Amino acid sequence: MLELRNVSAGYDTGLVLRNIDLAVPDNSVVALLGPNGAGKTTLLRVASGQLPPASGQLLIDGQDVTGAPPFELNRRGVCHVPEGRGIFRTLSVADNLRLQAGRGSGRDAINRAVEAFPRLGERLKQTASTMSGGEQQMLALAHAYVTDPAVVLLDEVSMGLAPKIVDEIFAHIQKIAAKGAALLLVEQYIPRALEVADYVCILNRGRVRFVGEPDEIGEEAVLRSYLGDVAS
Repeated sequence: MLELRNVSAGYDTGLVLRNIDLAVPDNSVVALLGPNGAGKTTLLRVASGQLPPASGQLLIDGQDVTGAPPFELNRRGVCHVPEGRGIFRTLSVADNLRLQAGRGSGRDAINRAVEAFPRLGERLKQTASTMSGGEQQMLALAHAYVTDPAVVLLDEVSMGLAPKIVDEIFAHIQKIAAKGAALLLVEQYIPRALEVADYVCILNRGRVRFVGEPDEIGEEAVLRSYLGDVAS
């Protein structure tokens, strides 16, 4: 389980997140929704160790990991797939997979990635930047297969993809959760997010406005919450 307890965080210009309480249980998908500028990406950066919180705690399976650097959280099973693919574009697909897996696990990583995404098996020697957008996103998402993570943070993985590819990506997201991982999903397509989510958290202006199950809130209510009409 991933937990943020009373977390506030931000940058030199000021706080972005204020008093955030959020839990992401194992074997579940939590959809993190909200308008642009709500603080969603900042929250993922705190959860992955890229941004230390100004106050509050970050916990994994009940252990306080507040302030731990990204490499330490990665060792503890945190996998962050950032917005914009998050791959090494000038390297081959195979080299990307080896880097995702870490030292000594290259061949096994490639086998696991190809099993999950057969299309990558046809592109192993290809430079990542020359693949289609959907294939690049599959390569980024393969990180969650080759490392067998406990926590997966996904930031707008469907952005710019054709609907058919989005269907494939969301099917893989559900498979990752079914393996026992805790998934925190930032997603622009509200219906798809509600479809795969076990829980929904809505942010607006750096604060939690709603936390609950998808059947407690519909798409229209989510959209209203972007204007601040749904209370937490």
